[in-house]
Amino acid sequence: MTVLPRGTAIRRDAGLYGYQRALVRSGLTPVAGADEAGRGACAGPLVAAAVVLPDGRRGEVPGLADSKLLTEAARERCYEQVVRRALAWSVVVVPHDECDRLGMHVANIEALRRAVAALEVRPAYVLTDGFPVDGLGVPGLAVWKGDRVAACIAAASVIAKVTRDRIMTAYAADYPAYSFDVHKGYITPLHTAELAEHGPCEIHRWCFVNVRRAAGLSSPASEDRCAEETQ
Repeated sequence: MTVLPRGTAIRRDAGLYGYQRALVRSGLTPVAGADEAGRGACAGPLVAAAVVLPDGRRGEVPGLADSKLLTEAARERCYEQVVRRALAWSVVVVPHDECDRLGMHVANIEALRRAVAALEVRPAYVLTDGFPVDGLGVPGLAVWKGDRVAACIAAASVIAKVTRDRIMTAYAADYPAYSFDVHKGYITPLHTAELAEHGPCEIHRWCFVNVRRAAGLSSPASEDRCAEETQ
């Protein structure tokens, strides 16, 4: 499903919890949100998460917002609150080599699908950030910039982002030449300079043209299944 249930409306001033409240009023509860982190990184895994927040005040997470808009400390605080308050949450890690094999869009959809399937509480409705996800077994809606307008998606974005940041920080010890604890594998000027100096390491994604270029393997005619994204 790509539209809200018939008769369901979201006021523009409904706030971060408007979607969930409207769906609950329509009898669709519990509601799950799903989001990913690391789609645009050229190194490391893709991480997807799904979260079911309880209805009412218990499901209102202090300080919750799109993970990209929060400081690292604020994300950690939200992470602990989400884990404490959620009826269910799950996280799925897709390794860099599987991202290469599938291509980033397919890997992204598959990761979101796996995260929802891994929830211990079966949702009645699923909200996803940006991309529609089929095969969930329940109706759902892809919400543009969903991590900024729907609490359950924002909660999933925090779980995914914190999990992935911790993984990339750990990789920094294994690959000290790449400052993974700083840029987390995204295509920043620092990371670009490190690739130029050292070439790719074992956790880089070879479907990214900048990685192949750093290894001297890219050609103008090459076709990418991964986009050089920075978000």
